[in-house]
Amino acid sequence: MNIIELILDENDELNGIEAISVVENPAIEENFIFLKAEEVKLAEVDKEKRILMGAALIPNKPIYRKNKEEEFYIFFSKETVVQASQLYLKSGKQGNATLEHQKDIKGMTVVESWLVEDEVHDKSRKYGLNMPLGTWMVSMKVDNDEIWNDYVKTGKVKGFSIEGYFADKVAMPETELSADDKLLKNIIEILNA
Repeated sequence: MNIIELILDENDELNGIEAISVVENPAIEENFIFLKAEEVKLAEVDKEKRILMGAALIPNKPIYRKNKEEEFYIFFSKETVVQASQLYLKSGKQGNATLEHQKDIKGMTVVESWLVEDEVHDKSRKYGLNMPLGTWMVSMKVDNDEIWNDYVKTGKVKGFSIEGYFADKVAMPETELSADDKLLKNIIEILNA
C-alpha cells in the first residue's frame, strides 16, 4: 500500500489550510478531550465560554484513505505541521469553519493555536490529552447556537479535521528513507497485518 507524504508547496498560493471542520469521526482519530472515566465524549474546556480544544494535525500519523481505484495512507511531517499551522494564521483563516466538510458555518473561531513542545507541561496535558510532540493543537470558540446545541452538546461532533490543499511528495526508495520515515512505514505495515 502506498504511503504519501503531504507537503506545502511555498510557490503555490493555493496550498494551505482553508478551514477547520468539526466532525463526528476525525481522520486523525483523536477526539476533542478524553474524560477520566475513559468515556469518549466531546468535552468542552469551559461550558460558559463555549471553548473546544483538540488536535488539528498530528505529525507522522498514518491516515488511511481510499478513493475509487486505490487505498493508501497519507501523513504530515513535523515540518509540514509547523508550516501549515503558521500559514493558516498568517492567512487569516481562523474564522473559517465547516460542519463535516460539507457546510460552511459562521460563529466558530480558532482563539488559540500552539504546537506541543513538552511532554509534561503542555497545556493539552491539563485536559487529559496526551498528544505527541509537534502536534498542532487548537482551541475554538463556538458562538453558533445551532452548532453548540445540536452538534456539540449532543455528541454528534467529536473532533477537528483540517481542510486544505497540499502537494504530494514522491515516495522514496527504502534506502533513502529517514529513520522517522522507516518507523512510519513499519507502523503502517503493522496496521495492515
